[in-house]
Amino acid sequence: MSNIIIQGIKYDEKSSYQKGPAQAPELIRKALHSGSMNYFGEVGTTIESGQILDKGDFEIASYFDIEEITKTHLNAESKILTLGGDHSITFPIVKALHAKYPVLDILHIDAHADLYDNYEGDPYSHACPFARIMENGFAVRLVQVGIRTLNTHQAEQAKKFGVEIHPMNNLNLSSLTKFKNPLYISLDMDGFDPAFAPGVSHHEPGGLTSRQVIDLIQNIDAEVVGADIVEYNPTRDFQDMTAFLAAKMMKEILAKML
Repeated sequence: MSNIIIQGIKYDEKSSYQKGPAQAPELIRKALHSGSMNYFGEVGTTIESGQILDKGDFEIASYFDIEEITKTHLNAESKILTLGGDHSITFPIVKALHAKYPVLDILHIDAHADLYDNYEGDPYSHACPFARIMENGFAVRLVQVGIRTLNTHQAEQAKKFGVEIHPMNNLNLSSLTKFKNPLYISLDMDGFDPAFAPGVSHHEPGGLTSRQVIDLIQNIDAEVVGADIVEYNPTRDFQDMTAFLAAKMMKEILAKML
């Protein structure tokens, strides 16, 4: 039986600015399997493993179907890596994961805190997933890294929910590797500086380098039980740069999960 399930969630209906992330899962896989890179992570672990099973991509008719699809894969006693999709998909995935891991930490890498109570009238917008996660008690600790657009409302939300925000203007990654509970990683591709990841809907300069994020993931001291890679928008990419970076991050996260 496989220990890690990969699922692609082709969904971007809750994107507030530009559509496109629904196209991402198949293009991340295309980069991964293009022959341009091999299947080894930097620590020497190969993802060509019988412990990993890719279930392919799922067309989503209803937002809440994401939870049911994830539950089905978790019933196989597996960890789970999801290729998104916009960031709204993280809430139903973590909701499904909560039944298996009732005490869960989350490492969230992003330019944005995604803590709005609602955004443009939608409480399930891609700008809201971590508000929904925290108000429902689906995570006991939320650590956010790379934030550089924090406004007053989201700062108040972070205080309300006890969120640990590590903004780009005062960042010390060496203090962010230890977690005492099972860990979920949510990687928004706009957490990277646009120089490394131009293929995102929201370009926010001053972001993380690819090296910083890889080092952070490699040095995590916790069992990683789930992860997502979201907000890659192929319509904005340049020479597939962001697709290949997402594929690289997919390898490194899978190696950590193994």
